Amino acid sequence: MIQHGPLLERLLAGDFVCAISDPDGYRHLSDGETRDAINHYLRPLNRRLASNDDKSVYFLAYQELTPEAREQISQQFALTVQSLLPVLEWLQLVQETLGHDSALSAGDTLKLQEFVLRAEDNQSLRQRLQTLANDRFFNSQSEALDQQVKLIFRRLKDHGYLQQPHGDRHYYVVTGKIDYLLDMIRFIRDEEHLPVEDDPTQEVLL
Repeated sequence: MIQHGPLLERLLAGDFVCAISDPDGYRHLSDGETRDAINHYLRPLNRRLASNDDKSVYFLAYQELTPEAREQISQQFALTVQSLLPVLEWLQLVQETLGHDSALSAGDTLKLQEFVLRAEDNQSLRQRLQTLANDRFFNSQSEALDQQVKLIFRRLKDHGYLQQPHGDRHYYVVTGKIDYLLDMIRFIRDEEHLPVEDDPTQEVLL
């Protein structure tokens, strides 16, 4: 397991591994023998590798739902739910502002300045962006549109939904964690009846 040490550390820290966030790690996890070896190592820790249906992103899940595991899952779920609706609203704004026909997925590229320039010309989008930026998930204190958008993108990068290949260039690549989030939203909508489809645009996204 020494050769997979850094990858295991990332997974155990709660990271999501996809072709964008960690190309080498994702390539290793796409190999069945490597997955079996990692799962064998993780078994005493009550962990196992998991992925979304498309296998575009890998992460860790619990092997058995012990009381301690249920407590951890409840805490993680509460944190994730806090980000569900703000990130979903951001996905809608990106789709409307940039004229995309479908929701974002892993590998899509976003240019921050293009997003700002297009939003500036639409009062409705500006107002929705300001409301989103003021949400506690993003917690912007700025009134300037460009600063609000920069903060939104930075927070999404910090939470693993976006990757910034070059720190001095304001373009971002969507990671597989977005695919995971959309799968979770669909599950909650179908199984837990979370009201995420009141807006027609949300229904199209999902």
